[in-house]
Amino acid sequence: MKKLLYILVLVVGFQFSGKSQNCDSLVTICESYLNLKDGSLFVSDGQVYQAFLTEEAAEFETTLYGGSTYRVATSAGTKDNFVIFSIIDQEGNVLFTNEKHKNAKYWDFKVESTLNCRVELKLDLERKSSGCVTMLIGFKK
Repeated sequence: MKKLLYILVLVVGFQFSGKSQNCDSLVTICESYLNLKDGSLFVSDGQVYQAFLTEEAAEFETTLYGGSTYRVATSAGTKDNFVIFSIIDQEGNVLFTNEKHKNAKYWDFKVESTLNCRVELKLDLERKSSGCVTMLIGFKK
């Protein structure tokens, strides 16, 4: 019985470890989108937004400050634009979605006045059915 329990713990541990490593590698990809070779430099807000998704969406609350230029960078893998993200105001209005821009991996925008909003992340189910999704929000330095 002890041996069976030990094996079960090992198997579960390896599964969580694999998902964690996969999610961690996506952070590096998102960081590369904040510092492109085009001369733009965006500094992360210090938060790493992550979720393991299937058909559902993940929502993250954030405040964007007026007069700042931001970049939202997302990843769910290196091969394609798997992530659909939408910026939604407190009244539920979609202010931006990358779905209208071929699921762009990152997008820059300037905020005129301070805005409390939520960012919704979901997988484009035609391209990927499940996996870890990572987002970073950076502001222009």
